[in-house]
Amino acid sequence: MWLSPEPRRTMTATNKFHADIEENKSRSGFSQITGVRRLNADEEKEMATLIRDLEDKAYGILEVYDDLREILEKKPEREERTRAGRVDRLHKSINEIQKQSRTQQDLRRTSRKVNKLWREAEELRWMLAMSGKRIAHGEARKLAGPFMDEEDLVQEGYIGLLRAAKRFDPDKGIRFSTYARWWVRAQMTRAIDHTGRPVRLPGCAVEQTRNLRKAMKHFEALGVEYTIAHLAAEVNIDKERAELLLSQGNTISLEQPVDDGPRPRPLERFMSDTESKSPDDAAITSQELDRMKMAFDEHLTERQQFVLERRYGLDEDGEFRTLSQVGQEMGLSRERVRQIEREALHRLREGSNLKDENGKR
Repeated sequence: MWLSPEPRRTMTATNKFHADIEENKSRSGFSQITGVRRLNADEEKEMATLIRDLEDKAYGILEVYDDLREILEKKPEREERTRAGRVDRLHKSINEIQKQSRTQQDLRRTSRKVNKLWREAEELRWMLAMSGKRIAHGEARKLAGPFMDEEDLVQEGYIGLLRAAKRFDPDKGIRFSTYARWWVRAQMTRAIDHTGRPVRLPGCAVEQTRNLRKAMKHFEALGVEYTIAHLAAEVNIDKERAELLLSQGNTISLEQPVDDGPRPRPLERFMSDTESKSPDDAAITSQELDRMKMAFDEHLTERQQFVLERRYGLDEDGEFRTLSQVGQEMGLSRERVRQIEREALHRLREGSNLKDENGKR
């Protein structure tokens, strides 16, 4: 008997979505998770709903325990506008039951169950966050500058994506990609504020400064003359605040290359002070002078010390004086000063460990 062929099975969008979830869940490591493809609006909502369902299951299991319910239902200090607080309390409760299960055997099965639900929710949260990694790269290209480079900003953008995935509510009627963009940008500006400046600025000040500079470029592109008052009106801030923000100068690293080519030279090569002594030379000179003064006090008379200090610039002004100049100060002849100098140097060579310029005693 002839049998009709089996109907061909088609993979719907939903089935393909779940297949992608299972494929990514079977992988391990951050580098694998970041390869998640871009999701459409329905897939974002479905994945966020799955995350919330897993969290609700874990929540329902834990709330039957009085001490854990107290953690789960703890009233926050301020009004919560996102899901992050609830997720944090759930995670804290899971850690608590895991800790209790080490000493209470009857809690181990429950602990394993809620931990499994939490891991599944975390994996899906990673996938949801990394589906918008293009947002991190796009915002990093816009904000990269002298404060932070693009690679560091991309890493901060990934943190912002994770923060957004933790707070995303699929019932709000907004796409995750739209919601996450603001968290990515906020995380990047916060990183620039904390690590990119020698003096910390509030997050709103960083954003306002950026908007002022955008307004400047806009006026310049149009060829329109502008003042600080025009820029302040464009950004909707006071003129005095605009002047303050624009007065905050940028910082430049001394290691930043200033020319192109196979061997670029850093900025510090062009800013070195050739006249001042290096710190090492100054420290060695100070140490040798201290040793010399100790030898003066131990082996020389006051008159001999006075002659050497004046002749070799060892006093405060550091000036070298001739035999005649020293003789005039002491009321002695040039020859007598020379004799005192010779006697002093002879005593130092014989009675101390001082060395001359050639390294000889």
